[in-house]
Amino acid sequence: MISFRPATPADLDRVTAWTVREPVGWIDAGQFRKDLAEGMYRPEWTWIAEDGGGRMVGRALWWGPAAATHPVALDCLDADPAAEDRTAIAAGLIGAALASIPAPVQYTIKAAGGWREDPATAAAVGWRRAAAHTAGLSREVERLQFAWTPEAGVPAATGALRFAEAGDEEFLAVFERIAEGSLDAQTRASVAAKGPRQSAREEMDFYLNAPGERHWWRLAHTPGGQVAGMAIPSATPYHVNVGYLGVVPQWRGRGYVDEILGEITRLHAANGAPRITATTDLANAPMAAAFRRAGYQVTEIRLNLSN
Repeated sequence: MISFRPATPADLDRVTAWTVREPVGWIDAGQFRKDLAEGMYRPEWTWIAEDGGGRMVGRALWWGPAAATHPVALDCLDADPAAEDRTAIAAGLIGAALASIPAPVQYTIKAAGGWREDPATAAAVGWRRAAAHTAGLSREVERLQFAWTPEAGVPAATGALRFAEAGDEEFLAVFERIAEGSLDAQTRASVAAKGPRQSAREEMDFYLNAPGERHWWRLAHTPGGQVAGMAIPSATPYHVNVGYLGVVPQWRGRGYVDEILGEITRLHAANGAPRITATTDLANAPMAAAFRRAGYQVTEIRLNLSN
C-alpha cells in the first residue's frame, strides 16, 4: 500500500538524499536546499510517497516564487526504480498535490535533444509523461531550450529599427497585436480561452512580475515611426533570459525578428550577462531559426505538461 503526503522538516534529509540516475533533468540536494532557504521550495510543497513500512519510494518537488501562496510548477518527479509500478506512484504524487493547488500548474521534463532515439532517455521521459497525463496534466507542448554565451558574439545593430521605452498601455496594445497569428501554442490557447485583450493583460502581468527590470523593455519602430514589435528582456531567479519578443502582423517577413532579438541580446550583454537563456516551441521553426542565427545554441528539450 502506497501513501502520499507533504513532507515535514523532519523528512528533508530523506528528500535530499534521493538521487535520480536516469538521463532527465532533476533537482539535487544543493539546489533544493538553496531554493528552500529562499522560499521557492517548501516542505509542504514537497510530496513523498511511502510504502507500508514507511520507506520513501517517490518524491515530487514543487516550486513557486518566494512570495507565492501555492506552487506553480513541478520541477522534479521520481519513483523508486525497484517499484512495481513507477507510473502509478508518480501519478499518485502529482494527483495528491493537485488536490491542494487552486490554480493551473506545469510540469517540465528536461532531456537532451533527440531523446526519442535514445532508449534510456525515451524510457525515463515515457513513464513520467504517462504519470502526468494520468494525473490530469494532459496539455503538452515540446519546447527547445536555447542559451547564448559571450563566445557567440553580440549581434550588431543595423539601424533597421529604432528602440524606445514606452508606457504600460502602449505595451499592452502591442502584446495584443503580436498575439494575432502567433505560432506559440500557449499564446494561441490563451487567446482562444480568454480573448486577445485578457490574454495580453495576463502575459504582460507575468513579465511585470518576473525578476527582470521594467526599464529594459523596448518598443521597436520602423524608420517611418510605426510600431513594428517589441523586445522584453527578462529574467528568472537563475538567469537573465530573452523573455518576450514579437513582430506585429503587418511587419512580419522582413527580418525584424532578428533585429529585436539582437536588441535583447545586446542589452543583456552590455549588463555583463555570462549566459542568456531562451525557449520556443519545437513547432515554431521561424523563431528557432532566429535564435540560431543570433548565436544561441540548443541546450535541452523541455516537455511541458499542464492542466
